[in-house]
Amino acid sequence: MIHNFNAGPSILPRQVFEQAAKAVVDFNNTGLSILEIGHRTPLFQSVLDEAIGLVKELMQLDKDHEVLFLHGGATTQFFQVPMNLLNDDACAAYLDCGVWGSKPIKEAQLFGKVNVVASSKDRGYTYIPTNYEIPADSAYFHYTTNNTIEGTQMHTIPETQVPLVADMSSDILSRVMDFNRFDLIYAGAQKNIGAAGVNMVVVNKNILGKVKRPLPSMMDYRKHIENGSMLNTPPVFAIYVCMLTLRWLKEQGGIAPVEKVNNEKAELLYQTLDSIPVFKPTVNKADRSRMNVVFVMENPELEKLFLDLCKQEGMVGVKGHRSVGGFRVSLYNALPLSSVKALAELMQHFALKHA
Repeated sequence: MIHNFNAGPSILPRQVFEQAAKAVVDFNNTGLSILEIGHRTPLFQSVLDEAIGLVKELMQLDKDHEVLFLHGGATTQFFQVPMNLLNDDACAAYLDCGVWGSKPIKEAQLFGKVNVVASSKDRGYTYIPTNYEIPADSAYFHYTTNNTIEGTQMHTIPETQVPLVADMSSDILSRVMDFNRFDLIYAGAQKNIGAAGVNMVVVNKNILGKVKRPLPSMMDYRKHIENGSMLNTPPVFAIYVCMLTLRWLKEQGGIAPVEKVNNEKAELLYQTLDSIPVFKPTVNKADRSRMNVVFVMENPELEKLFLDLCKQEGMVGVKGHRSVGGFRVSLYNALPLSSVKALAELMQHFALKHA
């Protein structure tokens, strides 16, 4: 049996694979593949409408928030956000808590001023800064809710009257929160929403249209809203997989029941790590991610032995990101608790042998 702990593209529900595979051959008994249906036909429009409707339902969005499925992944949003929200003579506030926090800062500086209100770079991005101030005149405040590489997570929404922008790529729909507090949310699909190839944007339409610069049509959120995510040919198959995954999430009872299981998975793994001296979590305890658990070994010489054992036992994707090393175990929505239990048992077995 394979246990998929990949950080992304990541594990998806089995039924999603089966339904998507069937649709590649014959979509809804039409005799056509999902890969060849016209994107402006009722066949695909029903897929897109259901996907958007499920997002609005699961996130309990109000009428001011629009849902878009766009090309380019979350990385495109690093510059599309300031292009749409930041004037040349204005300043946006950013929080720097990792690789995916620092990259948006670089892009935003092309369109206006950036105030990095706090950073955890001084300790290798192993904690979330506190007691920072967000200037009231900021165009918006941008932060990454979960840092996939470093294994930290923001567990509360910042208190501010400044418009909130969040990159939720690696923990979107994994926990209950007031999504209407945000003026713009973006998330690459390949963690909890679906397959790689599409990016989901949730935007409060009232925040748009305030920049002075002319915008290319493909970069203007308003144009995408007007055209219902079909300003050009959308990534049809990727959106279809999103729709199936969102449908699965609804079948589980929505975000709350899934969050409960996610917490159980994280608690079990962290308890295991804390109880075994062979392993060492690297993140400040209060800031630990419930999606991406990062750790090292007290004796680095044992790392290869543990990786080899994981490979032997079907534990896939446990090697840490190349920039930080060590290990990373991702606990996305579709990962069953049984996989975490199997990994915890393997870690205990390894520790007994190499203590």
